Amino acid sequence: MDRRALLGLAAVALSTPAKASAPGGDSAASAESYFRLPIVTASLIYGNGRRGVLSIETGLDVPDAALRARAQQSAPRVRAAFNAAAQQFANGLRPGMAPNIDQLSAALQTAANTALGRPGARVLLGTVMAV
Repeated sequence: MDRRALLGLAAVALSTPAKASAPGGDSAASAESYFRLPIVTASLIYGNGRRGVLSIETGLDVPDAALRARAQQSAPRVRAAFNAAAQQFANGLRPGMAPNIDQLSAALQTAANTALGRPGARVLLGTVMAV
């Protein structure tokens, strides 16, 4: 994978605004409702026998206080769901292709909703690298 493409992807991700406005006009991601999770990793095995690692920085923005408490208590379950989703995503990566971030974020969002039992937590991604 071309490292310049990854650096360009990281630059685009960092240039987007960190806060988006919610329908009520409040900021959607605040310091009180956001908490970071450990980096999620998955093994890559390409068709030509090469091996690699997919690493993803993740966090959750949970505006609802009751759901945030549940999410913080269920962090190991959420991490396990993220690891399973990331490994399934990594199994479909092709050599030399950049990861499809939209597909990855949708898979992680589904995993978070399933692990927490209901929607309401928004998955936020940091750096995504496939090396």
